[in-house]
Amino acid sequence: MSEFVLNDQVTMKSKPKHSIRMLPVNLFASVMGIAGLSLAWREAAKLGFVNVLPGELIGWIAVAVFVGLVLGYGMKFARHPSAIMAEYSHPVMNNFFATIAIGMLLLSSFLGPYDAIVGQSVWTAGTILTFIIAYAVMQRFVSKQHKGEDTLPALLIPGVATLDIAVTGSAMPFAWAHEVNMLAFAVGSVVAGVLVVLIFSRLRHHEAMPMPMRPSLLVLIAPFAVGYLAYTNLTGHVDMFASSLFYYAFFMLLVLAPKVFRADIPFGVNWWAISFPLAAFSIATFRYSSEVDSALLQIFAIALFVFLTVAIAVLFVRTLLIVFSGQLFRLESGK
Repeated sequence: MSEFVLNDQVTMKSKPKHSIRMLPVNLFASVMGIAGLSLAWREAAKLGFVNVLPGELIGWIAVAVFVGLVLGYGMKFARHPSAIMAEYSHPVMNNFFATIAIGMLLLSSFLGPYDAIVGQSVWTAGTILTFIIAYAVMQRFVSKQHKGEDTLPALLIPGVATLDIAVTGSAMPFAWAHEVNMLAFAVGSVVAGVLVVLIFSRLRHHEAMPMPMRPSLLVLIAPFAVGYLAYTNLTGHVDMFASSLFYYAFFMLLVLAPKVFRADIPFGVNWWAISFPLAAFSIATFRYSSEVDSALLQIFAIALFVFLTVAIAVLFVRTLLIVFSGQLFRLESGK
């Protein structure tokens, strides 16, 4: 018996303190935020506010981060498939698999001007993956009962992903692209509309979200900001409905910002949830202010863009610190 205990102690001591199994799927949200910032930089450059070159560098950083995460998550799949299945089976974390597809769609827009074939290929692959994930999520949604406390803003991510198909696919030359964009807009807008109601019901009737999850509240902006971009891409103009989408996103930003940007919320990967909603709304603000020719909105667009740039820079640096310190990959006790 003493020999067994000794061997067991040696085994426990030899276990690694860090493991790739701890790489979370929601870190792909960083690709969304960085790529979104790059596209927002292009919008700012069109209006002459900034030089386009820093934005292009940011876009290539997004490409590098995406490739690195795909390689890392591929290692996790090879070594710890059960950990991935645990994420996929989780009622909240499974929605973050759509961040992989959204990242691909956004990168297709960034890469398109450099190589049309590459951009179109990445968009097609991202579109297929987005529909697969959206279908799987909806199948689970209608097939099993879920707890009210699990109805969180992250549920919107697959629906927003389908809207991003229409945002990034308006320039695709394929004969079938328009109908695919229409399908994506129909699915994304209706799913997002239903889930927004359910999420607001959860926020009103259940206990408050835990502090570490508070940054994900900003995801509630995304359906309206991305919806504005998708709708105007499909129709080619700004009408009353488009203006309503834009201004509701603006209103929600004012409501949610004080609840999210607080010093008592600890930093973690969850903070990347703020990046893409802010980037999408920044792009929408640039486009809407230019369309209506409002100097006041243009000032707001610049201020929001500066805030977005600073926020993502802070997120990027702080994430690098927890990556290189090993904190991100640190095994929890008992694992």
